[in-house]
Amino acid sequence: MKKNLLPQKRRRSREIALQILYSLDIRHDQGVEDALQLFPTEGEDEMVIRYASVLVQGVWSNRQEIDDLIRSNLVGWKPERMVAVDRASLRLALYEGVIARMIPIAVSISEAVELAKTFGTPDSGKFVNGVLGKIVRSLPSGENSD
Repeated sequence: MKKNLLPQKRRRSREIALQILYSLDIRHDQGVEDALQLFPTEGEDEMVIRYASVLVQGVWSNRQEIDDLIRSNLVGWKPERMVAVDRASLRLALYEGVIARMIPIAVSISEAVELAKTFGTPDSGKFVNGVLGKIVRSLPSGENSD
């Protein structure tokens, strides 16, 4: 499916996925399916929604592994202490670029930084870029060469 989606549509999918992941993160009583159904999708391309759903389900089902990767590379920071948007951006990038290897890591970093700048704090872009850079440098050489 990802090969059929234009870059701007994948970006829209990531924007939607980020918002849904944020919702899941702050509403502990909400399940993935509920969050996906509650997101307003009127007027959205069906493939955009499907890719967003794949991203959300993938991130959420792998969030322990993703958070462990973050924890092992950050001294003095835990995912739980991060701004929720930054955490969602990091999780999304690490899932799409490292865990599922759906896109090159460099692209996942660039996309995560843009999402953090758009939806996060004034410092979010720099923070997300720094964290992802540190994580990628820590990966075995074969895993960060996309």
